[in-house]
Amino acid sequence: MNATRLLAVLLSLTAAAHAEVKLSKVFTPHMVLQRDMKVPVWGTAAPGESVTVKFAGQSQTAKADDKGAWRVQLDALKTNASPQALTVNDKTIDDVLVGDVWIGSGQSNMDMPVASYVANDPVLKAAADQSYPLLRLMRKDANAVWETSTPEANQKMSALLFSFGFALQKEIDVPVGLMVGAVGGTPSGFWLSEEMYRSDAACAEAVKKFAPTYDHAALLAKFEQDKAKYDQDLAKWKVEAEAAKKAGKPAPRGPRAPAKPGLPGETNGGKVGQLFEAYIRPYVGYAIKGVLWDQGESRTNIVGVDQVTLMGALIGGWRKAWGQGDFPWLYVEKPSGGGCAFEYATPIHRGAEKFQPLPKTIPNTPDREYSHVAFEEIMKYPNTHMVISSDLGQGIHPPNKSSYGARAVQVAQAVAYAKGNEYLGPQLASHSIDGGKVTLSFKHIGKGLAFANGDKLQGFSIAGADKKFVWADAEISGDKVIVSSKDVPQPAAVRYGWSNAFQWANLFNKDGLPAQPFRTDSW
Repeated sequence: MNATRLLAVLLSLTAAAHAEVKLSKVFTPHMVLQRDMKVPVWGTAAPGESVTVKFAGQSQTAKADDKGAWRVQLDALKTNASPQALTVNDKTIDDVLVGDVWIGSGQSNMDMPVASYVANDPVLKAAADQSYPLLRLMRKDANAVWETSTPEANQKMSALLFSFGFALQKEIDVPVGLMVGAVGGTPSGFWLSEEMYRSDAACAEAVKKFAPTYDHAALLAKFEQDKAKYDQDLAKWKVEAEAAKKAGKPAPRGPRAPAKPGLPGETNGGKVGQLFEAYIRPYVGYAIKGVLWDQGESRTNIVGVDQVTLMGALIGGWRKAWGQGDFPWLYVEKPSGGGCAFEYATPIHRGAEKFQPLPKTIPNTPDREYSHVAFEEIMKYPNTHMVISSDLGQGIHPPNKSSYGARAVQVAQAVAYAKGNEYLGPQLASHSIDGGKVTLSFKHIGKGLAFANGDKLQGFSIAGADKKFVWADAEISGDKVIVSSKDVPQPAAVRYGWSNAFQWANLFNKDGLPAQPFRTDSW
């Protein structure tokens, strides 16, 4: 080796030995570290370099691997609301608290900021105008850092996650950290990794069953027709837009390009996992208490895989990636609203839909994938819990985000903090038929069954073997409901609120939570 090359090698080794020790971008001043469990801390350094992390009386050391990655685990930390410093070799991160960390993800109802809602949500506005020293925020921005909750910082934070966080922090009285990764108009297929999806047996089985029913050639032919028309409309629009520009007027809305139909198991545009990699991957491993999810309007965007099935892969995949076991997963019920409220005078029900009389025609066709019935099925996955929204008001973007946040706190209190409070409305547990009556038994009856609005319990329909449903008489008997009709002497099935919207169904528990739609048949 000549002298020049030897010098270059020595200089390179010297530089590598002094490479800057870096932390992952999720570790910044003002952060909250998760209490009561091991806390990973990671970053990069020169290959082989020794890295020591000190915090709360602990000192943990690791060596960077041959690619420069290092990782240590702090032993379980105790709650601490007093700012502490975390050091990594010669670096110091100040103002670190220890409490509970929640991630919020999904589409627009999780993504849209506080500033978009304060004009129509007085509870949210009053909260957002305050500072919460023990509430810390991390937005999804590429260069985001942890921030202390202040009126200025609050305005930029997810309205739903902030509504959840400030109310939760008040209830549990420990530091709370909120991390958001959400994008409006996005399907669930973008929010799990490619590996999570491809390795999920239930998704593969769904595609296998769906494929024989799917006429891809016909859909492609239709797409080509739509594309030809779109090209014509686009050319026309360009002329109109140019004319509007010359006249100093705003351009008209342009035509929307048709989506090319994908093959079974593939997307109709976009890539499986693209948003997971961009917005969630950087968080993976950061010790958390749980997740609050709000998505569903955009379904899965994977041909042949429904929302319930894909959410199983997504929830299970996230948990496996984090390596924390089955942490609490809370998700907002879809569609928003659709039912009446138990008590309209309470702030949480400010936007609730009004009670209505029974419709003349019995609606018995809820959406197979996008309905209260379908979303209830997601609770079949371990430690996964629905945030009931049917009594909170409707709209693609419900304006009362504080109500949704408060309801999510009610669920978290029950399932993540073991407070013993009820968090779901009555759900059908079993039924029996005796003579002309059907007896319905429930779980989540809370303080007992009740009805609200009107002068009687309603929303139940009943049918015999002929499958012809009629409105039924219903009465509460202890923790059961007895359903019958003089027009159906030999009943075979009962349905309740069996529709996407059911403002006319009024069964609740005395805790004020609405019963979930159900049916006893599988017709």
